[in-house]
Amino acid sequence: MAKKKGGGEPECTDSLKAFGAAVKAFRERADLTQEEFAPLVGFSAQTVASVEQGRRFPQPDFVKKAEEVLDAHGVLAAMAPHLARKPGLAAWFRQWAALEQKALSLYAYECRMVPGMLQTEAYAKSLFANRLPPLDDEQMANQLAARMDRKRLLRERPNTAYSFILEEHLFLRCAGGKDVTRELIGHVIEIAQMRNVEVQIMPQVRETHAGLAGPMQLAETPEHKWFAYCEGQRSGTLISDPKEISVLHMRYARMRSQALSPEDSLSLLQRMRGAL
Repeated sequence: MAKKKGGGEPECTDSLKAFGAAVKAFRERADLTQEEFAPLVGFSAQTVASVEQGRRFPQPDFVKKAEEVLDAHGVLAAMAPHLARKPGLAAWFRQWAALEQKALSLYAYECRMVPGMLQTEAYAKSLFANRLPPLDDEQMANQLAARMDRKRLLRERPNTAYSFILEEHLFLRCAGGKDVTRELIGHVIEIAQMRNVEVQIMPQVRETHAGLAGPMQLAETPEHKWFAYCEGQRSGTLISDPKEISVLHMRYARMRSQALSPEDSLSLLQRMRGAL
């Protein structure tokens, strides 16, 4: 996500400017003012203006409604996946990153690495250092900056409910070494004690496990719509189909009951940190 200017809007990028110009062109072709167009897509006139100026990342609902209202022939939908806030965020992740910024609830299950929002700088560096093909210094700097920038949401959005289910082996692996892992566990312990954050550890030994199909993330928008995001080796998928999201909700709810309670999870993390 981009750094903020004094007005609180993200800095413009060429792709956001191009998308905004396209929205404006289609809107003017339809002979609609921003004030007339706004209620048709379900957003404020201020939001429409920000999108058209390239200062705001359009939400998926905005793109879908704008396509329908403006009869844009698929142009806006085709542009949306290529929008960028800043270097460092993978193309397939940008739409999800936009949802994260407004989410009322955000759930994440991880079995590969500690989620980005919970990472320390040293832990993130160790992950980027092991990427293949190798990253150059500029790529590492950009990705690290984007990763660290996302973490601020935990504190900037105290009314968002965050839930994390993490596999115990993520800490036992000691990625980056014992010192890095000790710092990481301490950071997760600190975050886990925030009122709006719940961290649960899935024990390494567990006979039943509802998340064996892989990691997942779920987000609830201010309009109380749910989206999901699943990431693979080289791609990610943003899911909006209610039937698919229902399945993921079912699995996440089962994992919540299978993982250690937040209190027991915190106790386990403290013991693990002390053993390093």
